[in-house]
Amino acid sequence: MTSRLDQLQAMLAPVIEGLGYRCWGIEFISQGRHSLLRVYIDSDQGIFIDDCEKVSRQISAVMDVEDPISSEYTLEVSSPGMDRPLFTLEQYAAHAGDVVKIRLRTPFEGKRNVQGLLQGVEDDEVVVRVEQHEYLFPIEQIDKANIVPQFE
Repeated sequence: MTSRLDQLQAMLAPVIEGLGYRCWGIEFISQGRHSLLRVYIDSDQGIFIDDCEKVSRQISAVMDVEDPISSEYTLEVSSPGMDRPLFTLEQYAAHAGDVVKIRLRTPFEGKRNVQGLLQGVEDDEVVVRVEQHEYLFPIEQIDKANIVPQFE
């Protein structure tokens, strides 16, 4: 699955950046005969519906020509939002100090879901403080991670 995501990232990121946005991340969720391709875009000015439409039209054209997904799929272009997903070590490092919710690919100490304070990154591991303990999770063991918005 990762190779498909890498292929989609390599194909779509330059298109998104060419339109003046950052490719925040890509999710491909296979659901039998019909799948979901979710592309997150970001910019310093924020993301509005017009931005998503513009990127969606351009990505659709590229996907029609390149045809990297043989089955039916729905394309969804979105802002990462306040509960933004984290995909790269750079994103984890930039959000040190935020609370994160992480779903692991395999259980760690009997748990697959962990929520704690993101401390940062060491080598290829994400450092999370849960209560009084600090844990290092290799990024390849993280299935999904999101910022947990904190409201004062």
